[in-house]
Amino acid sequence: MGTKITGVGSYIPTGVAPNNQFEQNSFYTEDGSRFDNENTVIIEKFKAITGISERRYIKDHLNTSDIAFFAAEKAIADAKIDPETLDYIIVANNYGDVKHNLQQSDSVPSLGSRVKHHLKIKNPYCVAYDLMFGCPGWVEAMITAHAYLESGMAKKCLVIGAEALSRVIDQHDRDSMIYSDGAGAVIVESSNDPDCGILAHKSATYALDEAHFIYFGESNNQELNDARRYIKMYGRKIYNFALSNVPEAMKTCLDESDVDISELKKIFIHQANEKMDEAIIKRFFKLYGMEAPEGVMPMTINKLGNSSVATVPTLYDLVLKNKLEGHSITKGDIVMFASVGAGMNINAIVYKL
Repeated sequence: MGTKITGVGSYIPTGVAPNNQFEQNSFYTEDGSRFDNENTVIIEKFKAITGISERRYIKDHLNTSDIAFFAAEKAIADAKIDPETLDYIIVANNYGDVKHNLQQSDSVPSLGSRVKHHLKIKNPYCVAYDLMFGCPGWVEAMITAHAYLESGMAKKCLVIGAEALSRVIDQHDRDSMIYSDGAGAVIVESSNDPDCGILAHKSATYALDEAHFIYFGESNNQELNDARRYIKMYGRKIYNFALSNVPEAMKTCLDESDVDISELKKIFIHQANEKMDEAIIKRFFKLYGMEAPEGVMPMTINKLGNSSVATVPTLYDLVLKNKLEGHSITKGDIVMFASVGAGMNINAIVYKL
């Protein structure tokens, strides 16, 4: 049995936060000192490195489980299935529901259970749960669903990646400008067609020295009397780690699929940092003695920012439905999903439409 994507949906929040929104922020370094540069200079350098000019934030009344549900509804409608026939709902996320202006994450019940509740599914044998795997969570949830389908434990699964990083950012940290909110979802079903679906996958966790490259920490503004913790990262360490390890993992996955690199139409890579993603793709093709083909890597980070687990399925949805200018895919095309993030985790999937 194989695994085929039969429906796709995404939710892009309506709240747009352009870079100039951060011009009045007070940015501090990790040691609590103020930056010497003006914010306009900081923002200009930030855009040059990350490629981000704006990002999306959810409205105050919404939570991660809500936008996960919105994306799920679209995927279910696209697949034209009865949600009661779902065997599993897997929601990749990392912070649960963090309500507006509250400090505590709420993950009980799981976001999976909340999405199932919103979908009004009565079937108790539709099992819903969450998966935490850093930014590569949606790709890993796809690999998990594939295992269920391939083994015969399931016939239909709903796989969602949803996150509202705007609720866990430190406004005094330059890195806060990277993060955004969003959700993407797919329906995957078992298939008897050996020539389509998931052809290969690979995952890895580097935790000896790299486990805490992304972590929860105090605000950079040490004058705040704040017990709250925020998402933090060692950007340079992550950049070097990704360039050293992600291309090799992608190559291992592609080699195991028996697909020639010339057949790879698109690479849907986690939208983490434009310069980093470009360098990863360049090194990946260099491993085969090639230059990266123009247009092989669609990008949305310039307008949508880094929405963690939501970036890959959202990107796939936009390209599949011809909503990203200059990019399209069709039946028979071979693509790769790839991601890197907290853990430190890496994964990749080779998939044939």
